[in-house]
Amino acid sequence: MNPARRAGLASAALVAAAVGAAAGIAAERVVVGRPLRRGETSGGRLGLGQLRGHASALALRDGVELHVEVDDPHPGAQWRDLTVVFVHGYALNQDCFHYQRLALRGSARLVFYDMRSHGRSGRGARPTATLPQLADDLKAVLAKVAHEGPVVLVGHSMGGMTILELARRNPELFGDRILGVTLMSTSAGEMADVTLGLPALAARTLRHIAPGLIQVGRRTSQLLERGRQFSGDLAVLVTKFYAFGGDVPVELADFSLAMINATPIEVLADFYPALTQHHAYDALEVLNGIETLVLVGAQDLLTPPEHSRLLVRGIPGAELEVLDPGGHLVMLERPDDVNGHLIDLLERVARGMDQ
Repeated sequence: MNPARRAGLASAALVAAAVGAAAGIAAERVVVGRPLRRGETSGGRLGLGQLRGHASALALRDGVELHVEVDDPHPGAQWRDLTVVFVHGYALNQDCFHYQRLALRGSARLVFYDMRSHGRSGRGARPTATLPQLADDLKAVLAKVAHEGPVVLVGHSMGGMTILELARRNPELFGDRILGVTLMSTSAGEMADVTLGLPALAARTLRHIAPGLIQVGRRTSQLLERGRQFSGDLAVLVTKFYAFGGDVPVELADFSLAMINATPIEVLADFYPALTQHHAYDALEVLNGIETLVLVGAQDLLTPPEHSRLLVRGIPGAELEVLDPGGHLVMLERPDDVNGHLIDLLERVARGMDQ
């Protein structure tokens, strides 16, 4: 086997480990159960990831610059006094909220940003690849971009974990400035125990070898980056299986994979331990009294529905919505349903502001 091919397979293995997948098993299950449908678009809607707003660079205290975009509300907009801040997940960027941006544009002040080391933002040092640092980054976004008026936070996956970490570190913001929260496809902890839809033995084996693969990825990241091009078809299959719960147009898998592939191997390796070590159940009580929507796909293998149920048990009054079918990237797979629930949340927050 030539070096490029070996690098391609190693790259696929690392990415699979980083999202918690055994590539071979996943690919086999995808091929058998979910045929690719190339040539179709998601409901006929084009322009995935092409929506742009007023862009700026937010300089953080350690010198990292976050790429931030703002969509201002139209005059007389329904929620013109609200700022909605979107916080994306691991290995993605702000464009993963394409359909939510499309639906809400003009109705409220919308803030999107790429996390450090993701998307168009600057690269952070390895020691800063932690949830406390991401929470501090979010606090800086709130202070400098959403510095006045009520706020609703929308977090997906690692973005939801970032919101919980912000609640733990800065509880005074919730109930005063932050009036609503959406926790989408996320968890308060125990991520290291997720089976990923694999048999128990395979899941235990993956957990055992994942740290080693991460170290290999750090040492050989340049070779693995070059090898990504040789694992394209397998990567699409793995992405489609772990990102979506039903049969979706392959364009959605391509779009999702493009975001993942734009995230350097070293960044995947650096942030992976933060996910497995995450534990924020003590932060849930901070959301008591906050309008909270917890949303998850019924077939989410990366942050299974039981994790969302645990969130709701710890947040009195929180609303739980399980979308079936639905995978980890439920905001792309089921945009109309996600948007409907998000709009309901914004309406509840607005009614509370009027009382």
